[in-house]
Amino acid sequence: MKKFIYINILAALIVSSCTDNFDGAVDFTDVENPNLSEQSVVGQPNSSEIWLTGIEREVSLTLNEILILAELGSDNYVNTQTFYSQFLDNLDIRTTDPDIRDTQFRIARLREAALFGLETVGPADVNYNTETEAEYHFFEGLSYLFSGMYFSGLPQEELGPIISSDDNYLSAIESFNQAISLNAKPEYHLAKARANYYLGDKVNAVASANSALALSNDFIRFANFDAANGPTNTMESALYGRATFDDFQPLPTLDFLDPKYSFLSASEDAPVAYLKAEEAHLILAEADITDGNLSSAQMKMEDLLNLVSTREVRNIDDNIEQRSQIDPGSRPDSTNVVVNGRSGLVLYRLGDRIDVPSVSGTSLTQSEIGGIGNEDEALRLLYRTRQEIFISEGIRFVDMGVKLVVTENEILQNPNVSEGDPSTVPVIPSFISSIVGDLDKINYEPGSGTATTEIDLNEILVANKSSDAVLPFN
Repeated sequence: MKKFIYINILAALIVSSCTDNFDGAVDFTDVENPNLSEQSVVGQPNSSEIWLTGIEREVSLTLNEILILAELGSDNYVNTQTFYSQFLDNLDIRTTDPDIRDTQFRIARLREAALFGLETVGPADVNYNTETEAEYHFFEGLSYLFSGMYFSGLPQEELGPIISSDDNYLSAIESFNQAISLNAKPEYHLAKARANYYLGDKVNAVASANSALALSNDFIRFANFDAANGPTNTMESALYGRATFDDFQPLPTLDFLDPKYSFLSASEDAPVAYLKAEEAHLILAEADITDGNLSSAQMKMEDLLNLVSTREVRNIDDNIEQRSQIDPGSRPDSTNVVVNGRSGLVLYRLGDRIDVPSVSGTSLTQSEIGGIGNEDEALRLLYRTRQEIFISEGIRFVDMGVKLVVTENEILQNPNVSEGDPSTVPVIPSFISSIVGDLDKINYEPGSGTATTEIDLNEILVANKSSDAVLPFN
């Protein structure tokens, strides 16, 4: 305490010794670092490639913001701490939430970085090529795709009008089309398929999904993270890096998939797969189901199983994981535990190393696929599989039909936005808001060998398939 007081007194003495009003002090707003000026980038050889690397970094930073909120807001995880978010676990969506503010900011920053590449950096670089230009269009489209997925409305320019979710999807498709015209990649087609999927445009979603798989049947687009220099993978910290803090705990039905991200090395954090071939198979299967073609859907789901079997499974030491710091033993932690009548979903972490899928994993089996009897059974199985395949990737939140709000800064500064406008009000379907307290609630008596989830959200989603908020092909 004495040291603290001494430091503060010393600081006050230093300030008082300066000239009045700091007249002799340096005006730091007049200082320009020649290595950071626009001229040091624009017009330089290969500057477009360097700028592209910076945009890749922006994607990683954007996903860091999105994934924490989206995974907490879904039924995938319960938040046992408030280290990452104080509100989203209960879908308490506020315009004043700094995490939502940061998410909106990152999406806008990604958009502006892509546009600056297209309009300024690229054209001034003698080595600018169509591949790099295509990437710029892709990343612009990705910013609109994220806007549509997570917000009911966001501007597409500083202090601009609010653009609806559907119109942001349409803008994304336009950008993806431009990328495809320059240098078709499977992930460009899949991004376009996703935008059409959430618009409910089955014909175009199927066409784009097929185009993606025609180029590659096992592609992945990763966002990479740097453990030494940043950005680090925030979800990896929440799931694994903070160890006994146990920040995010999965539903017991998803235990075998946790942690999706774990320690790689002192220089490399686990990457995030934000576009992968599995999604194309799921879109095609759902289209077949809603067309009444169950046999074709079953074949698509078998194709998905075959793909998942080829994905990396990471063997990790999760021995420090106690499954609950606050109440040890309160969550299933034994391979003998049966969850909702199903076995093999829970891992024992306090013994040997465990195997966890790092890209895609699923409990889906060949016999389950063969046993599908009707459309609703198929949809329940498919959405359970979507939940498993996309865990820790921010998709479940979107599949629930929930949307975030514009930040308070936007309301205060943007003349196009007023408190009470649709973009300032959370979108939570009534069949979700009525069960918010039960989304990740489980019933488990330590040592009993059985656990149940309070609800089956996949069953609820399918029961409400006629809603505009969910199951877009219905």
